[in-house]
Amino acid sequence: MLFPMELNARMVIIVIIGVFMASLLDAIAGGGGIISVPTYFLAGLPAHLALGTNKLSSGIGTAVSTARFIRNGYVDWKLGLPSIALGLIGAHLGTRLQLAMDERCLKWLLLAVLPVVAIVVLRHRTLPEEKGEIAPGKQFAIVMAASFLVGGYDGFYGPGTGTFLILIFTHLAKMDLRTAAGNVKLVNLSSCIGALFTSLVNGKVFIALGLIGAVSSVLGHYIGAGLAIKDGSKIVRPVILVVLALLAIKVGSELFV
Repeated sequence: MLFPMELNARMVIIVIIGVFMASLLDAIAGGGGIISVPTYFLAGLPAHLALGTNKLSSGIGTAVSTARFIRNGYVDWKLGLPSIALGLIGAHLGTRLQLAMDERCLKWLLLAVLPVVAIVVLRHRTLPEEKGEIAPGKQFAIVMAASFLVGGYDGFYGPGTGTFLILIFTHLAKMDLRTAAGNVKLVNLSSCIGALFTSLVNGKVFIALGLIGAVSSVLGHYIGAGLAIKDGSKIVRPVILVVLALLAIKVGSELFV
């Protein structure tokens, strides 16, 4: 839906600032969904509508970065093509489960899960630059299972999807970092499309606000990618803590009042 609720200046300002910060975080350290999903909550969108609208703005940014990886040849297509299909299916099923949940129960779940995802995403970790030894069949099975299951998580919720996939693809599937990142983008884009389509069909996307967020996202990614900031990741934790605190206050007030 283009305008499922009234679009106002406060809502637009929150989304422009929040999604811009989310895309800067994504460019510096990944995990932008930790900020972008709460941003739509803080803008006043109901849970289902917030999650669906976030898929529109984040999906456009993901498409741009995916194209860059493909253009530079950092994709293993033997693994990538079937993982696209499984990511789509998983995200469709995950989104259907999310839409079937009561709005209040969904808010409780998101309030509990978001800090956990933030901790996983923000942990410093070393990823292997070179591919490891693994049987092709085992690698294929790991990548396909991860594409379906994490794709389902992306459809249901979303933040941390790229981080979960890159950890699985490098540590368990033994892919080198660059190829893993390219294949992660393929799965992430396909799961985003699957979730967005399902949300659109069910009228749970605020298209006008999502497109505004998409413009802000592209701008944030462009600036973030071009900034050579020493220890730029130092801004990540304070921003996330502020957003989580605001989200807790807003959602908590709605649940307890």
